[in-house]
Amino acid sequence: MSMGASTKQGYEIAEKSRKIVRSLIDSKTKNLTPEERSIVERIVHSTADPEYADITRMSKDFVGESLKAISDGKEILTDINMVKVGINKYEGNIRCHIGDEATIKLAKKQEITRAAAAIELAASKGFDGVVAIGNAPTALWKVIELVNSGSMNVKSVIGVPVGFVGAAESKKSLQETSIPYLVTEGPKGGTPVAVAAVNSLINILRSE
Repeated sequence: MSMGASTKQGYEIAEKSRKIVRSLIDSKTKNLTPEERSIVERIVHSTADPEYADITRMSKDFVGESLKAISDGKEILTDINMVKVGINKYEGNIRCHIGDEATIKLAKKQEITRAAAAIELAASKGFDGVVAIGNAPTALWKVIELVNSGSMNVKSVIGVPVGFVGAAESKKSLQETSIPYLVTEGPKGGTPVAVAAVNSLINILRSE
C-alpha cells in the first residue's frame, strides 16, 4: 500500500504510516478480508481518523463487484470535481457533470440540486460503472432513485457524503438497497474518504 508515494523517502513515510495505522485499528479490522482491510486502512490514513475503522461498512459483494468493474475499465462517476481529480492511476474514464451547462439547466428546470441533476444527466448518457459520492447526499439519493426505477445502471456505489443534513439518512437508504456499497455511517465522510476508497481499489488491482 504505497498511499501515493513515488520516491524513496515517500515510500519510507508511507510504510511508517501504514504500521501506525495498523497498530491503531488492528483489533477492529481482524474480521475483514484482506481487500476490505486495505480499503479501511487507506481511509484511516487519508483522514488521520481511526474512527473510520468503526463506521465504515461494506456490503459483501462490494469489493468483488467494484474490482471487476474497474478491471473491465468501467467508468467512474463522481459527484464533485474534487473527488474526480483525487483519483489517480486509473486508465478508464472518470466523469463528473457538476459543472456542465446541461446540469445547470436541468437543476433549474426540476428545482433540484446541481449534484442530483449531474447524476441524472450521467444516467441519461448511459453511465454504467462505479459511483463515488463524497459530498452531496442529494446525489446519493438520486442514484438510489434512478437505480430503483431502472433508469440507471451501476456496478457499485461508494456513498460517503458528509454533513449534518441528509448525509446519514442517505447512507442508511443505500444500505437498504441491493446495490453493492461502501458507506461511512453517520455524518462523517467527504472527499478524502471517497478518493481513498477508489484509489485503494485501483491499488489492489495494480498489486495483483
